[in-house]
Amino acid sequence: MPEFDFAGTAIVTGAAGGIGRALVTQLADRGSDVVLVDRDAEGLNSALAELRTSHPRAEFTCYVADLTSSDEVRELGEKLVHAHPGTRLLVNNAGVALSGAFEQYSKDDFDWLLAVNLIAPIDLVRALLPVLRRNRTPHIVNVSSVFGLVAPARNVAYATSKFGIRGFTEGLRAELEPDGIGVTCVHPGGIKTNIALGARIGSAMTPQERAAAEKDNIEFDKVLTITPDEAARAIVDGIVHRRRRVLIGASAKIPDVVARLFPSHYHRVVDGLESALGWISSFTESRGSTSTETAGQVAR
Repeated sequence: MPEFDFAGTAIVTGAAGGIGRALVTQLADRGSDVVLVDRDAEGLNSALAELRTSHPRAEFTCYVADLTSSDEVRELGEKLVHAHPGTRLLVNNAGVALSGAFEQYSKDDFDWLLAVNLIAPIDLVRALLPVLRRNRTPHIVNVSSVFGLVAPARNVAYATSKFGIRGFTEGLRAELEPDGIGVTCVHPGGIKTNIALGARIGSAMTPQERAAAEKDNIEFDKVLTITPDEAARAIVDGIVHRRRRVLIGASAKIPDVVARLFPSHYHRVVDGLESALGWISSFTESRGSTSTETAGQVAR
């Protein structure tokens, strides 16, 4: 499959901050016209102002959309199809998190997370695939997580969504690669974004449990060390080389190996390595440690 050259239009969800914001800048650096999608209107406007200043010849378009709403996702898909027929790259990056054990959040909590992390990417691929097929060497990127490789306790909803997007991506790749459409699944490790601090707290928690969960999120945020720029560079490199899978950071690579070696009881091994992984993360991920794979097949 030929390398991706970034001409034409790239669509990025979750583009107002974190990995998404870094990605749109790097895609613009490579010559793409970029469509930014996010629910954060203020963040989009800020990103747009920066992009137009630094890339005056490129074309940028913003869409404010709440990906928890199936109606808004459907309307967004229709707008993107009609307004951006030159789309060659779709990056489903938007993601949310949910704190607590399975019994501590409601069905509404669970459905809210699945809507953003799994259902919206599926629906956007469905809407845009006909457009992608009409253009030269198209590519799709779906962002999973290290929790799409291992499923730790107290992350049932998040792991469900990230294993789901991994399965969707791998099955989609098997169908689309013969037609020359590249499909990449990204598994970030400890990326320094707001996903931990912005996690929703399970609605079935007691006040004491909520306070503990909020404290845990603050502590978890402290061990996230890879910058969004580093993560975006790894993703862009994966797109260039049409890689099937991109692992970002030691905190993604190590659990991946452990899950392969101990598929039925990796939880015990991962738990035993937890403190070591935190140390490895701080030591190696600050140096931009990444891994990519071209065959087959801690948290963003």
